[in-house]
Amino acid sequence: MFELPSVKEIIENHFIHLNQADNEDALAAVYLNDPFAVLVEAFKQYPAVAVKDSYGQTLGCIKSEQIIGFLHDSYNQLKAFYETVIDTMDASVTVVDAGERVRTWTQGAEKIFSVKKDEIMGKPIIEFFEHKNLEILESLHKGKRIRGKYHQARSNLFVLINANPVYFNESIIGAVVSETDVTSQVVLNEKLFNMSTEVRRLEQEMAKYKPSDPFNSIKGKSTVMEKTVQLAKKVCTVRSTVLILGESGVGKEVFAKAIHETTEGADAPFISINCGAIPETLFESELFGYERGAFSGADHRGKKGKIELAKGGTLFLDEVGEMPLDMQVKMLRVLQERKYYKVGGEKELEADFRVIAATNRDLKESIKEGQFREDLYYRLNVVSLKLPPLRERNEDIVELIHYFLKDFSLRYQRPIHQFPQEVMKELFQYDWPGNVRELRNVVERLVVFATDGVIRKEYLPFHSGLIHSAGADKDTQENYMEVDTEILPLQEEMDQYEKQVLEKALTLTHGNKLECAKKLRITRATLYNRLKRLGLG
Repeated sequence: MFELPSVKEIIENHFIHLNQADNEDALAAVYLNDPFAVLVEAFKQYPAVAVKDSYGQTLGCIKSEQIIGFLHDSYNQLKAFYETVIDTMDASVTVVDAGERVRTWTQGAEKIFSVKKDEIMGKPIIEFFEHKNLEILESLHKGKRIRGKYHQARSNLFVLINANPVYFNESIIGAVVSETDVTSQVVLNEKLFNMSTEVRRLEQEMAKYKPSDPFNSIKGKSTVMEKTVQLAKKVCTVRSTVLILGESGVGKEVFAKAIHETTEGADAPFISINCGAIPETLFESELFGYERGAFSGADHRGKKGKIELAKGGTLFLDEVGEMPLDMQVKMLRVLQERKYYKVGGEKELEADFRVIAATNRDLKESIKEGQFREDLYYRLNVVSLKLPPLRERNEDIVELIHYFLKDFSLRYQRPIHQFPQEVMKELFQYDWPGNVRELRNVVERLVVFATDGVIRKEYLPFHSGLIHSAGADKDTQENYMEVDTEILPLQEEMDQYEKQVLEKALTLTHGNKLECAKKLRITRATLYNRLKRLGLG
């Protein structure tokens, strides 16, 4: 709109009369198609400039006073455009010069900060606001560009800030800041947070009076996760031994508890023993218990073992692949004979419990290496349940983030007002080697650091350069989306991000849904369900 015209455009559009060139040798010469800057340079040396056509014929001359009139008109037009643009904006816009004096103060600024334009114009901005609250001065003095920064301007005022320095001839001559009032969104978010707290309390009260499905605690609607849950529910119809396989952090104990509560009931004991955390010398006494005086240093009253504590319920052998070999022999005997002795005891006891074992190791490989007994493996592996890693069900990430975010914000009484899409993007593209446990810890970290209710990228424990894509190839990652700093309710923010990811993936695969599902590493059925839910199907 404000590009500088050529000499020809100046003459034609601004009706500049060409004077007769009486003394052409004393004049600088420009051509009709020369840009305006060439004409300006000529006027620095001569009071009049000859104008020539493309054939070199002199058409006449332009005098400096004629150009001054053109510049004056152009300035007024530019000013009219500038003032109209500024007055059209609802946001607060402030412009300061190099001396920190206010040069622009919009109606939006008057409304937000309750300072009239005629009071502040031309005066140093620090006379009206504390220096520490002026992001515009960061841009002015440090050349800092600020984008989408959340700021509490007053106790009852929250704004979203964008600021930029103004450069001229490689020097900063001023700065511009726009501030959007987001107080209503923040207040609404706090009300929703309080309502969520009350809803959670009521849900907990209602749960006391009606039975619930223990598997409801397992989050994820991906096809692979739904199939895994359905298989686990089938296991609950009998009291057989279950071996749960999966990487660290996938939720093996969560599944074990759900199976236990569905089969045995929530009141039955669920006794967990971490086979990799107990010293080998203490393992037997931990598992079987001991009679008083069984060994030096033992409790004089004796002690119940995990097997006795699990009577009528479930014994969960976590990290069973780490169980010492000599204990594997004894555990096998208990499972076969359903009888055992306490350490130092002579009375044979009944072993009435259901075993659920879990491991992140390849037990078949451990058998080959002589680290795990084959007969115990087959005794445990009556029914096996393999849990998928998070990278194979990344369509569940958004739901898990929302669940953990709600949980920790309620737990720490810290409502979250803003969850930028750039943060969501990094979470979505990360590999998650620690699976759901790592995701849970990262979300907790974000809530802990978000003391002002704003999740920020720098709170992430990993950096962009270390991120490995789990949900898309390199081209897909680089082209996913531009970051939007608009604040939305959290679920809308997450839905909007997911929608943009799907739209971009469809674009990159030219609408081929099978290829799109492969790139996102989800099933085609899941893709169709997501597209339908988000209005893209």
